[in-house]
Amino acid sequence: MKRGATSTRATRERAVIAALRRPSQRRFEIDESLEELAGLVTAAGGTVVGRVTQDRDAPAPGLFFGRGKIDEIGQAARDASAVLFVSDDPLSPIQERNISQALGIKVIDRTALILDIFAQRARTSEGKLQVELAQLTYLLPRLVGQWTHLERLGGGIGTRGPGETQLESDRRVIRRKVMQIRRQLDSVQVHRRLQRQGRRRAGVPVVALVGYTNAGKTTLLNRLGGAHGRAADQLFVTLDPAARLVSPPGLAPFVLTDTVGFIQKLPAQLVAAFKATLEELAEAALLMHVVDASHPRAREQMAAVYQVLGALGLEGRPTLVALNKIDRVNEVDVFVRGLVTEGAVPVSALTGDGLPALLQGTEAALRPTRVRCRFVIPYARIGVMGAVYERGRVLARRNQMEGIELEAEVPPPLLGMLAPYRTDGSAGSNGSERVPVKEAIR
Repeated sequence: MKRGATSTRATRERAVIAALRRPSQRRFEIDESLEELAGLVTAAGGTVVGRVTQDRDAPAPGLFFGRGKIDEIGQAARDASAVLFVSDDPLSPIQERNISQALGIKVIDRTALILDIFAQRARTSEGKLQVELAQLTYLLPRLVGQWTHLERLGGGIGTRGPGETQLESDRRVIRRKVMQIRRQLDSVQVHRRLQRQGRRRAGVPVVALVGYTNAGKTTLLNRLGGAHGRAADQLFVTLDPAARLVSPPGLAPFVLTDTVGFIQKLPAQLVAAFKATLEELAEAALLMHVVDASHPRAREQMAAVYQVLGALGLEGRPTLVALNKIDRVNEVDVFVRGLVTEGAVPVSALTGDGLPALLQGTEAALRPTRVRCRFVIPYARIGVMGAVYERGRVLARRNQMEGIELEAEVPPPLLGMLAPYRTDGSAGSNGSERVPVKEAIR
């Protein structure tokens, strides 16, 4: 179900978007959700030409919206020459088919829209596989609607025919493809596991960037790690994971990784398909939660991120909050001030303001992952000293007759190599061999 490549079309698809407001929801919540949906339509290559909301206690079983509201949507679509209708809420396959028949235009929901954007933006083979798996999982229960022209109403004798045969054939094809993709992703998972083992042997802690889509994670990765990932003021600009070594002057190095951005109503298919990628978060010593401090719904965006982290079993991970885009904030609101009081760091990934404080905060958060020791390293073993500088943080250095005395914070995997030179007590070797830092992040 590759609906991608919409961004290359000669004309942008004109779309009407709509949402249902339940009694428990406030009006501004629906308005802001529709505003975000409009941003998703734009990101997918479309243009929003109409917005509709309906107050209703519960969705209608057949059409989701009421019959009168469907007629209103159809009139709005005809007046604006729209060819697409997008529901902010998930639609069942039957509802999607019924609305499409009533309106006479293509109908999708927020989940299908996000999957379309992912299909356009995925660049690596892994990312494409993950998106295709999510799309096929989404498509499978909707196959019935693809073959309505071959169906016969009723059941029993005389009703089985080419419609059912084609439908079952397509289902088998999709199921086989899903199994094939899952096997390929399993091999990717093994490769990632080997990468993580290499990082652990290197003893360099991993800091994982998390945050709402368009919070500025890629810009921050580019700024701190010297990367050149594409960054823009759009939703889901980057999907493929990236890792960069960050070596701040005078501070211990760490590996900074980036993952897909989160969003409210993140499709369950995507969370399942991107499980291998999101497992990187479980291996991180620290989560750096990047928040768009200039966004009026920053509180709700943070809640959406924590909801996804909770679904992944990561709600208790050590976290440092980076309040990004502070250069856009004219007056800091009470919520942002409260976060700063609790230890969040105001930064601007675009201008570089606040990044030294962010690195200091990262250093402090990672300190429990290192051991403070003293060593006297013979002058003939200069390579050992190089490992301390490369993978740890040197606090003091003095030249002695027997060698170079170092006071340093080092990761536990390095203690085995340094045990013969410690002067503040010995540490048993854990059998770790040295792995160059740059090799560990490849």
